[in-house]
Amino acid sequence: MTDVPQESPRTTLAAALLSFRSAFAGIGLVSAIINILALTGSFFMLQVYDRAVPSSSVPTLVGLGMLATFLYAFQGILELIRSRLLVRIGVALDLRTSGSVYIAMMRLPLHTKLSGDGLQSFRDLDQVRSFLSSAGPTALFDLPWMPFYIAICFLFHFWIGVTALLGAVILFGLTLLAELLTKRPTHLASGHAATRSALAESTRRNVDVLQAMGFGDRFAERWSQINADYLHAHAKASDVAGTLGTTSKILRMMLQSGMLAIGAYLVIQKEATGGIMIASSIMMGRALAPVELAIGHWKGFVFARQSWSRLTQLLSIFKEEQTTLVLPQPNASISVQGVSISPPGDRKLVVRDATFALSAGDGLGIIGPSASGKSSLARALVGIWLPAAGTVRLDGASLDQWSSGDLGKHIGYLPQDVQLFSGTIAENIARFDPQASGPAILDAATQAGVHDMIVHLANGYDTEVGEGGSALSAGQRQRVALARALYGNPFLVVLDEPNSNLDAEGEAALTKAIQAVRSRQGIAIVIAHRPSALASLDLVAVMASGRIQAFGPKSEILNKTTRQPQQPAALKVVAGAGEGDL
Repeated sequence: MTDVPQESPRTTLAAALLSFRSAFAGIGLVSAIINILALTGSFFMLQVYDRAVPSSSVPTLVGLGMLATFLYAFQGILELIRSRLLVRIGVALDLRTSGSVYIAMMRLPLHTKLSGDGLQSFRDLDQVRSFLSSAGPTALFDLPWMPFYIAICFLFHFWIGVTALLGAVILFGLTLLAELLTKRPTHLASGHAATRSALAESTRRNVDVLQAMGFGDRFAERWSQINADYLHAHAKASDVAGTLGTTSKILRMMLQSGMLAIGAYLVIQKEATGGIMIASSIMMGRALAPVELAIGHWKGFVFARQSWSRLTQLLSIFKEEQTTLVLPQPNASISVQGVSISPPGDRKLVVRDATFALSAGDGLGIIGPSASGKSSLARALVGIWLPAAGTVRLDGASLDQWSSGDLGKHIGYLPQDVQLFSGTIAENIARFDPQASGPAILDAATQAGVHDMIVHLANGYDTEVGEGGSALSAGQRQRVALARALYGNPFLVVLDEPNSNLDAEGEAALTKAIQAVRSRQGIAIVIAHRPSALASLDLVAVMASGRIQAFGPKSEILNKTTRQPQQPAALKVVAGAGEGDL
């Protein structure tokens, strides 16, 4: 994400967290009461040893016991409330930000190259929510009360206070050590986890290729190595956190015992009472408990902090779409003005200075050899990739003047790599519009010539296509995707290799669909290699090396290229067009 300039305004994540400041203030107040009630044990022992025992008063002992029981119960209720509040803040934070994280995750591949499986953002949000719901944040609310307990220890006796202060300094040093020693291992573990997830997802998507050509075992070896790296980094982070956690626990126990020994010495010297001796030991344990708890949860805190940083960076890149005015439906033209394009995360231009204009009813075929920039230009025409230079305009308005939702209503797009979404055929054709009407779905399917094929399926339009459309053949997926592109009669229809998986019947339906778009005064743009896709088009653009080499009427361009004695590589493809590919 470093290739994308960051925005300075407050992110959605920070704004969402700040919206809970009243809840955090409430947790702070509850924490204050809990920390005051935590004195119950110390003062109970102080009163028992200094009052009840010397006076041999059973009623005093019973009264103190009942009071301590009530205070302990009240403290337990407050700690339960605090824990549940933190859990609900974590859930509410997730609910408020998950939509923005999903949209940003969806758009991120259009702006930069991705590492991992692309789902790290959701794991980061889960990590932040999990930490907020754990006992880790309670330590942060209790830490400010350490000086309060240490001050009480000084009230008991100077040397008791010095011992408590020394213990706090030692454990704080361990906390800083935990920060230094866990940061790098947790960062490495996160990176290896993302790489491992990406490999697993890639294996799942391409299992047929791995199985057919027999190199699944090699991927298994790669997985084993990456998994071993992840486990090593995770184990190292856990070892560091576990070692420091155990060390802090042992030190706290030693300090408590040391406090007891100092208290005993002061009792022997007649400088303190037995109650102070016991109470100061308990006070020491309570004063150092938040530090010990923080060290024990430090690995989770570091993971959550790294996740927060990545989410903040992600959400700062993408501004919320704010449109004050909905533009009218385009119905006249598309103009491409000096457009240059580079892939996300790459500065190399794959399309240079593309310029042309089309009017309502026009049909353009874009042809040329592989890697000539045809598909990249198509992505810019429908607003997927932002031009590095130049502008694409519909009826004079640049594409960025529409929100993605409004612009999508006016555009039909069939990508070269057809993907359907898990759901029914009807849902896929309707672009998962919950308010889609049956007639509109049927109209799109009829335009694409796929209605008869659909109704012959077992469940017709209610047939589940499976993940990625796995329940359908490649040709069926392409025809359903064509119907999706035609749904709602969009003004601009861009089809990238629309007949790559079609039989003769499918190609005839495609030709009729393109002609129908033009007949209703829409604009059709087709990226093609096979000549049959040009049948219903009137204009042709020839691309080579990222530039438009020729543009004009189809017959003129094709005749001109076939007459040239020395043809550029891009035009030889057209000259040889016949039964083969364009």
